[in-house]
Amino acid sequence: MVVRDRLKQAILVAVADKEMMKIIECATGHPKSVISIIKETGISHSTAYRKIKWMLEEGLLFTEKIEITPDGKKFSPFKSTLKSIEIKYHEGKMTVQVEYNVNVLERTAERLFSLGPD
Repeated sequence: MVVRDRLKQAILVAVADKEMMKIIECATGHPKSVISIIKETGISHSTAYRKIKWMLEEGLLFTEKIEITPDGKKFSPFKSTLKSIEIKYHEGKMTVQVEYNVNVLERTAERLFSLGPD
């Protein structure tokens, strides 16, 4: 699927950033908490939180669910919205094609349709 301009720009920024690519790779298969992403990638806390926040705002990551821990803290595992990215440049034209992480999109639809009254 060819992507919209804003998402296209976000993808290009992420591909050029090694920490963002580590986050995408880490969170593609299974949802990961920020702490898990930090441990698995070796990215510093402040960098990981800042980049994950930006990636959520740009639609590159998806909040799988929000849970409250027994001690009252929020816990939100994240998953990459994208499964694969293909970038082509030919004669002054750049195209970005993506394969979405189907499970993420299915879960989003399920949650949207389950928000109605009980």
